[in-house]
Amino acid sequence: MGNSKVFNFRFFMSLVVITIGAVIAAASLELVLIPNMMIDGGINGISIIINKIIGGPLGLIVLVLNFPFIFLGYNLIGKKYLIKAGYGMLLFSILLEVFGQFEPLIDDTLLATVYGGIALGIGVGLIIKEGGSLDGTETVAILVSRKRSLSVGQVVFMFNILIYGSAIFVFGAERALYSLLTYFVSYKVIDFVSDGLNSAKAIFIITDDGENVSREILKRLGRTTTVISGEGVVSKNEKSVLYTVLTRFEMSILKDILDESNSSSFVTVMDVSEIIGSHIKKLPE
Repeated sequence: MGNSKVFNFRFFMSLVVITIGAVIAAASLELVLIPNMMIDGGINGISIIINKIIGGPLGLIVLVLNFPFIFLGYNLIGKKYLIKAGYGMLLFSILLEVFGQFEPLIDDTLLATVYGGIALGIGVGLIIKEGGSLDGTETVAILVSRKRSLSVGQVVFMFNILIYGSAIFVFGAERALYSLLTYFVSYKVIDFVSDGLNSAKAIFIITDDGENVSREILKRLGRTTTVISGEGVVSKNEKSVLYTVLTRFEMSILKDILDESNSSSFVTVMDVSEIIGSHIKKLPE
């Protein structure tokens, strides 16, 4: 498996979209939300709180706090995720310092809440859709979801509730509540842009490399697969039909797994309205 197959045109186009998303997200924070004393969620929200308390370059604080989480998930999630997330976070941190030099665009709290949340949601949604990340919380959420019967979105939500609760002591109750409202606005926009962080997708994968693909799905995502034996009508070759259920956030990692596979795959994706039972398994000890 050569690098040319892994780092193909689609990968570099993903970096272009991640760049656009990072610009929008950084601008929404520095030009709209932070001047109105509102914060983002996740590690970036913690960074803003620390910056408010002790000062210092916000971009550097964001970078220092986020990077350890990327390397934490590298062995499980893969090289392409590390590059996309690392690139997105580095660019985002630089852009925070750049946009921090400009005058705020909005000084009305309600308008900042709505339009800042929408812009932030668009930026983050574009990045998540392309398999990147601006916040180490998402990496932690994937790792936690592998071990517990919690979705990625549920883990992120609980983490953010704690952060917005802490913001009360720094920014005051009113601004913390506005920040929480901004989070709900941006979350809905992220849901729209990336087609849902928690929307379940039923995946059928027809491949000659079923053992390796199913092993990588279990290793990186902690998801089990059901393997069905099949046969190509034309080729008469034996095929593996893999069935699994993933969230929208995990779809980008599945695409990476299939890109890195030694054989071609045919994949169909369907929406799932409800899941009964557990589909998340621990890796064998």
